[in-house]
Amino acid sequence: MEKIAVTFLGTANAIPTEKRNHSGILVSFSNENILFDCGEGIQRQFRFAGISPAKITRLFISHWHGDHILGIPGLLQTLFMSGYQKTLHIYGPSGTKRNIELIRQLLPNIRVSFEVHELSEGTALSSNDFSIECMQMWHGISTFAYAVIFREKLRIDKKKLAKLKLPNSPIIKELTKGNDIKIENKTIKASQITYREPGKKITIIMDTAFNENAVKLAKNSDILITEATFSVKEKSLASEYKHLTSQDAANIAKKSGSERLILTHLSQRYEHIPQIIEKEAKKIFRKVSIAKDLDSVIL
Repeated sequence: MEKIAVTFLGTANAIPTEKRNHSGILVSFSNENILFDCGEGIQRQFRFAGISPAKITRLFISHWHGDHILGIPGLLQTLFMSGYQKTLHIYGPSGTKRNIELIRQLLPNIRVSFEVHELSEGTALSSNDFSIECMQMWHGISTFAYAVIFREKLRIDKKKLAKLKLPNSPIIKELTKGNDIKIENKTIKASQITYREPGKKITIIMDTAFNENAVKLAKNSDILITEATFSVKEKSLASEYKHLTSQDAANIAKKSGSERLILTHLSQRYEHIPQIIEKEAKKIFRKVSIAKDLDSVIL
């Protein structure tokens, strides 16, 4: 089974704290290292996590508030000085092309190849192995939440394959496509030595008030990551600033049928008492935890 790693590079909200950096979540698998949001100082967080920033392949921006994007100039500078050879694909809501161009003008000597994709609701990216879906949230400006969906795969049972004592051959890959093969006058049926690896889903919901789009996007997530900026006791503030409370986040998890909920983007007021947020959420949804900077989750 392919390893999928989620690394929390930053878990603070608008004001970073001693323990929490501005937002950034890295989803790593196969040849992809996809960064969701790029808070200030994110390139140092990569280093603290023991991950080279130059491994990044794509950047998805939820919205253009400072705590989610102020790390972009520094990240681009680090990539340039590291000899970044790839094309960085940058995705985000309306206005992303204009804002990235402003950053480029601010840093004219930083020559990093990138392509900018402005999104509308629906499929942001699709490949043979995975897709990324996006839906509009409710935060006062254009804001997207994202779901990374890994497709079901047909895998070869290596023990069964070994028993057949077949020579190495490129044709064996045909089995993973569900095709029967013939090798050394033997017919090998795909159904005999393959199994289906279930798909996986990771949903990332940053700044937003509670809305049904969040529930719809998160449906049947293996991991649901949401902001939980405020305690339920601060519900009026959450409403004013269009953020989720702990119980809003838990309700999204429950209504969407998600397997696991991870909370992030906590207000600095809970720096020393994050358990308040966790306890409130657990009243509604049992399998919940609070993300800390540099936490890594393997799916």
